Amino acid sequence: MRRLRSTTMDVVINIFVALHIIGIASLLGGFLTQMKAMSAGTARFVPAMLHGALTMLVTGIVLVGLNQAQGHPVNNIKIGIKLAVLVVILALVYVKRDEETVEKPLFGAVGGLTVANIFIAVLWT
Repeated sequence: MRRLRSTTMDVVINIFVALHIIGIASLLGGFLTQMKAMSAGTARFVPAMLHGALTMLVTGIVLVGLNQAQGHPVNNIKIGIKLAVLVVILALVYVKRDEETVEKPLFGAVGGLTVANIFIAVLWT
């Protein structure tokens, strides 16, 4: 019975990991679709970017809770840094979401922070 619970919880964790990846894909995909517009100075934060960042936030919090409930080790420093980067991304996208255009440096910063968050997730073990 113990193994069945662990397997069920592993499936739930993997579902949330998949949703977390979908969130990052939405955020990064929204950024990438605006790259040409960024070079023209007409880039804007599309709804997919906001929804992706929110999805990442919610699923990330759930993943930390599920992993801690399972007794899996959680690197709180790594999670804290990833959360701080995501909050900055989310704040920038949320505040500027209704503007027709976003300044190149600001738009580029969101893309850079998004890629940095991916590298932190993948490379920091």
